Amino acid sequence: MSKAVQYLKGVGPVRARHLARLGIFTCQDLVQHYPREYSRRQPVHISQLPEFTGETVIISGEIAGTPKEFRRRVHILNVTIADSTGFVRCTWFNQGYLKDKLLPGKDITVAGKYSPDYGGNIVVEEYSLQGMLAGIQPQYNLTEGISNQVLAKIIGQALAEYQEEEFFPADFRQKYQLMPNREALRVLHFPDNQQELDKALYTGKFSELFLYQLSFMYWRQAKMQRRGYAHKEIPGLLQALESGFGFKFYGDQVKAIQEIGHDMQRRVPMNRLLQGDVGSGKTAVAAYALFTSALNGFKAVLMVPTEIVARQHYNSLKQAAEGHEFKVHLLTGSTKKSQREIIHGDLVGSGGVILVGTHAVFQTDVQIEELALVVTDEQHRFGVQQRLALSEKGNNPHVLAMSATPIPRTLAMTLYGDLDISTIAHKPPGRKEIKTKIVAARERQKVFEFLRREMAKGNSGYIICPLIEESEEISALSLQAYEEILAAGLPGCKYGVLHGRLTGAEKDQIIADLKTGRLQFLLATTVVEVGVDIGNATFIVIENSERYGLAQLHQLRGRVGRRDLQSYCFLMAEGQETERLKILEQTNDGFAVAIADMQIRGSGQFLGQRQHGLNEFKLADVVRDGRIAQAARRAAQEVLEHVDADPAWQPVNLQIKTKIANLKS
Repeated sequence: MSKAVQYLKGVGPVRARHLARLGIFTCQDLVQHYPREYSRRQPVHISQLPEFTGETVIISGEIAGTPKEFRRRVHILNVTIADSTGFVRCTWFNQGYLKDKLLPGKDITVAGKYSPDYGGNIVVEEYSLQGMLAGIQPQYNLTEGISNQVLAKIIGQALAEYQEEEFFPADFRQKYQLMPNREALRVLHFPDNQQELDKALYTGKFSELFLYQLSFMYWRQAKMQRRGYAHKEIPGLLQALESGFGFKFYGDQVKAIQEIGHDMQRRVPMNRLLQGDVGSGKTAVAAYALFTSALNGFKAVLMVPTEIVARQHYNSLKQAAEGHEFKVHLLTGSTKKSQREIIHGDLVGSGGVILVGTHAVFQTDVQIEELALVVTDEQHRFGVQQRLALSEKGNNPHVLAMSATPIPRTLAMTLYGDLDISTIAHKPPGRKEIKTKIVAARERQKVFEFLRREMAKGNSGYIICPLIEESEEISALSLQAYEEILAAGLPGCKYGVLHGRLTGAEKDQIIADLKTGRLQFLLATTVVEVGVDIGNATFIVIENSERYGLAQLHQLRGRVGRRDLQSYCFLMAEGQETERLKILEQTNDGFAVAIADMQIRGSGQFLGQRQHGLNEFKLADVVRDGRIAQAARRAAQEVLEHVDADPAWQPVNLQIKTKIANLKS
């Protein structure tokens, strides 16, 4: 058990409370609170200072003369320092107690930014009377009451007491050029040079990515050894679905169906990711798997992120299932008690059932007998833990995860290490590219006139706002305020207001009214981001689009262009953020958009912490550290077979089992 941080020298109860705000409670938390970045400080002679104006530098010399104090709104302490090349004034703010320490004739080293103003001056950030300062300075995430220097000192104390168990065997470290754990920790916090720091960063990132991927592989290996549900192929099912949905499956869909069908016919549980761009027809492919399971007499669950999407999928599957001898149910947070009892009875009874549900399916009272298939739609919205938790409700069911955020195969193999991958790389034949344009707010009326012409053709669409109501904290348009804008700019148009606070019945009615033409467009929040499918929707206006990531904007754009009609997306934005949005003007390719978004924001923000179900990466970034991820994956594959039996791998084995147990709990 790691020592509580309160009992470290120099901490105590007050600082312990400050550190708790940073999520630091133990020595282990402290040493794993890595720097967010490193600042470089160039050692220079005083005569060189003008060449480094505005940069953080280090100078060494002798204190020349008595310190001078000035008491204004802040306390200022000026000290002149001289070396063999010249002298410079150095300034400390609000540190008057140093006057008695900074005595004439003493050697001193200071670090700070140089300014040529007032004859030249350094504002001191750090100083030492004992010797040199480090040229590489870690910068930490801080909180009130804890400065960078104080935190570094406390971490130094923790490192002296913390006993870090060695993670990897010596031959493995040598093969992959890794530092011992304890040495890597020291260097991450107190680097002597860049080469040393680079090696420590590589070691830390490799270790995180290795453990993450090995945990998935270990989990999958264990799952593959268990017996699941072998399904018989249903003759004519593909043709029946084409008739029920009213369209013909195309090449990429058929290939994915074949891969899924082959998996489901085996006794080994399927673990597959189906990824494809918005509008590529993933749900229709999933329907093949759901129908196969239900027609074999088993239970199948389709898990979706929002009630709107759940209702839409339910209606679509229910219609396509007419004439088949199995039941289709919908379970959401708003499902009435009487209907819940019917659903619960069917889920533990005999016969095939397809259950479409939201997070309500996770509730402990939802018992499912012979659960043979779990499909999660928009996998990135659930994350690893929820997917595994749902599969635990059954006895080794087949698992199909779907994602409309397509990413390259090598990256997907890192993020979804326990899954095989099927990709729908193209959209259905006949789809047109969505024309996308960045528009300033002053041109909004021109956009409104364009929308009026589209509606005159019988087409519909969406206007998206970030907020439901006005907010003092957030400067963005709300649905409430936008209704006034519409009253002036688009008078007479029929629209519905859609957001997450409405009841399920209210949402259903609004979407139904849009489909039948009683409404011409929806004024909505991002609640329509996934799954809402309106065939004649040809326009979407996204207000304050600079507030969203590129991938989310691409998802929203995917609400239009879902048939063969030419469609349009208007990104209302101001300022420098419009540069980032230009990629959406240039391409409709979801792979290109996703990669650009991850490169800008990093994988943590792009995917959210829920994706990191087995390890919240503190050092690694799966996009920017792709090469390290691939090396770690190869290494994980190499040791998988003997990690459970070899005593040298016991520390790794223990961590894997602990993490998997935490996921299942």
